Amino acid sequence: MVETGEHSDSRPDEPFDVRQPVAGVQAYYAENAGLLSQRYGSVSFEEVHGKVLDLLPPAPAMVLDVGAGTGRDASALARRGYQVVAVEPTREMREVARRLYPGEGISWVEDFLPELPQVDRAFDLALLSAVWMHLLPAERGRAMERLAALLAPGGLLVISLRRGDPPPDRVMFDVPADDVLRDAEQAGLRLVRLVEERTDRLGRAEVWWQTVALRKGEA
Repeated sequence: MVETGEHSDSRPDEPFDVRQPVAGVQAYYAENAGLLSQRYGSVSFEEVHGKVLDLLPPAPAMVLDVGAGTGRDASALARRGYQVVAVEPTREMREVARRLYPGEGISWVEDFLPELPQVDRAFDLALLSAVWMHLLPAERGRAMERLAALLAPGGLLVISLRRGDPPPDRVMFDVPADDVLRDAEQAGLRLVRLVEERTDRLGRAEVWWQTVALRKGEA
């Protein structure tokens, strides 16, 4: 679930209440699913994740795409021969994804971080593209522990981080890579690559990106 744009009903003088649950974030993505699918599709999987593609396991590995949105990354991974489980909590986003990418063998699951109770298998790769920013501070450690538990030995976790001031219309935080690395270390994951990109591919001057690639220890 990749963040873009602003909520059309938000008021600039009434910032989003960060105490509200994930439903507040879902409402934004539900309302804007069609528009966001066009924005996501304007940049390719390879453009977004090109600097970590050499780290991906060989196909046909098991892949978990968390916050899969309208399916750009899940579809690209499936076309590369991976077995993909795509987790997306917002029904409207899943519906758009199924229309855009029919017959690609993606398993779609309605589920939520930090617990992911509907996911119960081991994965060689877990991808979170612009998702971590929506987690409350108290949820991030639990989410990292859960993701680490879902990785097979030697599995890779890739988290892309939207940096810059959050918009006022929904729960979002500017989470630096250092915070992610602290949680990862506590969960038994080690850093294999940190990527910084100072430009935003959608042309937003106030937004930049970090990508953290983490590895679970071998058995």
